Parts: sequence; structure tokens; C-alpha cells
Amino acid sequence: MPNLNIHFNISERKVLLRMCDILFVLGLLYGVGISFDFDYFSINKENWTWVFVLIVYISIFGTVFELYDLQKSSRLESVIPNIVLTASVTVLFYFLTPFFTPFLPDNRLQILYFYFSILSALLIWRYMYLTFVVSPRFYKRVLLIGEISNIESIINAFKEADPNYKIIGFINCELEKPESLRFLGIPEYNPTEIHKIIEEFDIKEIVVATYNSENITSEIYHKLINLLETGFPIKEYTQVYEEMTYRVPVQFVGKDFYKYFPFSRSNQNKLYLFFRRLSDILIASIGVVIGSIMVPFILLGNAIGNKGPLFYIQDRIGKNGEVFRMIKFRTMIRDAEHQGAVWATKNDTRITTFGKFLRNTRLDEFPQFINILRSDMSLIGPRPERPHFVRELSQLLPFYETRHIIKPGLTGWAQVMTRYGASVDDSLLKLQYDLYYIKHRSFFLDINILIKTISTVIFFRGQ
Repeated sequence: MPNLNIHFNISERKVLLRMCDILFVLGLLYGVGISFDFDYFSINKENWTWVFVLIVYISIFGTVFELYDLQKSSRLESVIPNIVLTASVTVLFYFLTPFFTPFLPDNRLQILYFYFSILSALLIWRYMYLTFVVSPRFYKRVLLIGEISNIESIINAFKEADPNYKIIGFINCELEKPESLRFLGIPEYNPTEIHKIIEEFDIKEIVVATYNSENITSEIYHKLINLLETGFPIKEYTQVYEEMTYRVPVQFVGKDFYKYFPFSRSNQNKLYLFFRRLSDILIASIGVVIGSIMVPFILLGNAIGNKGPLFYIQDRIGKNGEVFRMIKFRTMIRDAEHQGAVWATKNDTRITTFGKFLRNTRLDEFPQFINILRSDMSLIGPRPERPHFVRELSQLLPFYETRHIIKPGLTGWAQVMTRYGASVDDSLLKLQYDLYYIKHRSFFLDINILIKTISTVIFFRGQ
């Protein structure tokens, strides 16, 4: 098979971005130190802690300001503001921690050297990334084999997840192929052309996207077996979907669902659960203290903008389907649901002006730290839903109640990866992320969620 192009997988590109961010910053700082009268930051064995702290800050704030989001990193107009924010906050925190970093120089011009070196290094590397890596030469060309009923949603999910993952063509594996059903997004080929397409377009991977493996014709089956025996990569679409989108595609899972849900051992790991509960108590205690300090100001804003009770208590479904009373600062008008429970929408007229501020900043969630201390909730987990919507969604969405096998959370994988759920379709998307979290639950994923939660607050994505 030809091997003319190179492709970096999603994880490889994220590692590449992080490593080169650090290497370019350290390299430019080293060059500035040699070329100019710059001695505030020097790279040597004696000052290794200075370098380590800078690397940590760049990594943390780069994550917070979404420098490693592949969609945003592939567009110049979205990555430049994030670079400026990352460089600015990194330098600010670096100066504010002199115990681990060098003391401020007497010559304040060196502060500018330091800041613009970091900023310039990030800009230079990201321009190179956009010019060379985000280019057709680094696309992964894929051939899709499946059923016409699934094709559009799968292609759209892959396109949103990875701009470098290109579906070149589609082969319909169904025996009956109605002429009225054709997907116009990509060309459709005949099964007899599989080898020709692989050679002509330099295909790197075949993805088999069929809900029922019995639909694959014997002709396609034997061609796939022959390719597999030569070492050609052939993957099942739910595996690729999960690896690329970080969510479980429950809408494509059939009667053999048990194949897709080998849930994380952390769900039963007593050591993990002990430290999770300990961190819940510590963080919730701090949250309650901070929330108590803010209560007078929120009370004033509530009196002016909400004109009603400060708190709002609502029934939610917790672990194992048990109902608990969740506490929030009130953000809607009085009797907002006098005609029954309805979905909250993006520009919901029931939300007051002050309530919108509370939601955007996530301040309305602070009373839920009390629920965490009570053990109704955890800091991280699926968002608790109301009983009315749980009954409704359980009838419409497969495996919906599976999200109740762990405690609900104040924040979670679904909350940081997608928008506020305002419909059944949104709930399906959130369910996919919730099940991914339950399936891959770990300390590392928890830390990732906490960092992304900071991004959510900073960019006012609450609702």
C-alpha cells in the first residue's frame, strides 16, 4: 500500500501541541538570554524549579484557555486570543509566586522581555502548526462501510471531533439499496472498488459502521478479511466514535450492549471512592465558606433583580434513582413552572436579569456544596435531573437510567463538553458524555473536568 502522507491521531496532536509549546517557549527564552541583557530567567541545573513551574503554568493555563482544543487550534482567529490569555495569566502567576520563581528584577524592562518571549514563542509555533500540520498532507483518509441510515450522523460526528479526519468515500453494505436513499455529503462506491479506492486515495483506515453485522454482504466480508490479513487497519465505528468524540454512541448500540459498557473499575475501587469523598468534603467546605461570604451581595442583587425568595429547592434524582432535595440560588421568576415542568432554553424569558448573571457565572450552583456535604451529590458526576424529565427521557433514550449508578455531580464531563440540555436531542448528547465518564472514570479524568470547569466559568458558558 502507498504511504505518501502522515497522520497524527487526536492524542498525538494534543501531545505535539503541548510539547512544542514548552520547547518553543524555553528555546526562545534561552535565545533571548544569550542575545540580550536578560538574566531574569535562566535555564540551568541550579534553577530547574523555575523551568518546572513555568512548564506547569503553561500546561495548566493552556488547558484552561483551550489552547489544546483541536477545533479552536485549527483556526487562527480563535487561537490568537487564547494565546494572549495564556501568556498573560502564565506570566502574572509566575510573578506572584516568587517562592518558586525568581524575584522580580530591578530592571522592569526584563519583565517585558519575559512576557513577549513567551507570547512570541506560542504565536510562532501555532502559526507553524496551522501552516504545516493542519493541512491535507496530515489528513487521515478513511473509507466508511455501513448502512445509509447511519451514515450522516456518523460523518458529522467525526467531522466535528477531528478536522484532520477525512471520510473519502462510502460503501453501502445493505443488500437492498433503494434509489431514493442517497447521502450527498460524500461519494458512494461499489464494493468491487474497495482495493482501487484504497490505492487511488491513499486510504489509511476502514471504518465499518453497521448496526447489524448480518447486513454485511459476503462479498464485502471476504474483501475485509483479505485486507485484515495484510495488516490493513479495520475498525468498528463505535470504537472510533468513542476515541474521537469522548462519548459513548448509545444511539448505535444494539442488543449486544454489554460489549460497550465495561465500566471503569474506579466505580468499585474503595481507595478511589475514599479519596473522592475526602476531596468532596474539603472542596465543598471551602465552597460553603466562599458562598457564605457572597450571600450578602447575592441577597442584594436578588432583592433588586429577582424580587423573591433567595433559595430555590427542587427534587432531583440521585444515585440508584433516589430522590433528594437540591438547593440553588433562585434565577427564575416566581411560579416559573405553574403549568408544569418545561425545558429551560437559551434565552428563557423566565430567567431574570440577575438570574442570568448567576447562571452565566455558575454562582447559582454554590448552595449545592451543601448537597455535597450531605452526600446527596459529588463534586463530579452526571448532572442530576428532575423526576419528571427522568421518567420522560428513560422512555425515549436507551440506557438513560444507567447514569444513576454513581452520584450526580456539581460539574461533570457532559457539562464541560457540551451546552445546556434544553431538548431530548441535547439530553442524548449529554447522556453519551455521562456514560463515557462512568466508563472511563479516573483521577486523571476528574482533574481534566475540574480544569475544563474553570474554562466554562471564565468563558461564561453557564446557563
